[in-house]
Amino acid sequence: MEEHLEELARLVDTAGATIVGSIQQRLDSPHPRFYIGEGKVKQLQSMLGDRDADLVVFDEELSPAQAKNLEDFLGARVIDRTELILGIFARRARTAEAQMQVELAQLQYALPRLKRMWTHLSRTRGGVNMRGPGETQLETDRRLIGKRIRDLKQKLEVVARRRATQRKGRTDEFRVALVGYTNAGKSSLLRSLAGVELFVEDRLFATLDPATRSVELEGGGRALVTDTVGFIRKLPHDLVASFRATLEEAREADLLLHVIDGAHSGWEEHKQVVEEVLDEMELGDRSTILVFNKADRLTHDEERALRERARAVYDTEPVLASSVEPGGLDELRARLHEELSAQRPEVHVRIPASDGEALASLYREGEVLSREQYDTVIDVRARLPRPALGRLRQRPGVEVVGAA
Repeated sequence: MEEHLEELARLVDTAGATIVGSIQQRLDSPHPRFYIGEGKVKQLQSMLGDRDADLVVFDEELSPAQAKNLEDFLGARVIDRTELILGIFARRARTAEAQMQVELAQLQYALPRLKRMWTHLSRTRGGVNMRGPGETQLETDRRLIGKRIRDLKQKLEVVARRRATQRKGRTDEFRVALVGYTNAGKSSLLRSLAGVELFVEDRLFATLDPATRSVELEGGGRALVTDTVGFIRKLPHDLVASFRATLEEAREADLLLHVIDGAHSGWEEHKQVVEEVLDEMELGDRSTILVFNKADRLTHDEERALRERARAVYDTEPVLASSVEPGGLDELRARLHEELSAQRPEVHVRIPASDGEALASLYREGEVLSREQYDTVIDVRARLPRPALGRLRQRPGVEVVGAA
């Protein structure tokens, strides 16, 4: 519970608020009226007065009724973890796409909570078969929000189609997506791998917009690496749904790099949270490498323990990386080159000069490295995904000579 409160404190700090105190309570089940017990509510009321605070943040999601009851009793604004995260995303969104995604999630969160805003007006002019101004405004707001939600979904569908078109033009590239818990250091890794400047900040959700950069690998190979939005415990479902278009980059990737803060004591919980979100996004079956980042903060014994834990418990060979230490990315670069060679082996292919369709598919699905044309045969050296190579082998007259 302490770690969860520390994470909530970081969220509050990221949102720009100042923390003046905290209260914990273990419950078998939430109190129907206040979520926490009435004694704790009174203690919280006293703390607000003593410390001149005007905002209360709950780590759990509150029902609309619970939030209203708490605000009425405490005389202060009350928000839950979901509303806090949505607010942070709203402040961090930079591109039009991210702003639309966050607005959609906020509206979907607000829709069932509108009544809380207008209850105080519904008591005026109310009667049998009559509607007060509050109820009228409530219905108006619901219609307006419903229309805006439909508009945003349509616009995001257009964005998704545009992204799909852009990805079709990159089918010959080896594509890698970075996924991980927020603040695991994904953006720092991408910046160091690509040797370019990216916005990096030691705060939760420092960046929301996906960034794709070209990374040169050993042996002349290349990968397109995309940074995606960071995940977090209890990430709002509406937010996950809204960011589906962004996370399509991960769906289309040849390889996922699951970046973990190796120096964080709760890394295994973070790993589980990320995997749960990936499963929700139907990405749980993707080829994945565990990357323990921030290795510069680890002792040799801690590095060895991480490797042994990953092998014994998760049956995987991890990579340790650091964007700070000289040579801290050598292991990761070497592993990426291995994956590129395994997934897109370099081959010699002889194609009948008359088979234009086979040649076109090779250009479309692979990376052509060289091409020589003779009287009746075209000799091509290329990198090809294994499925494409299998289809090519089945074409009459096509001869796959072997690895280069």
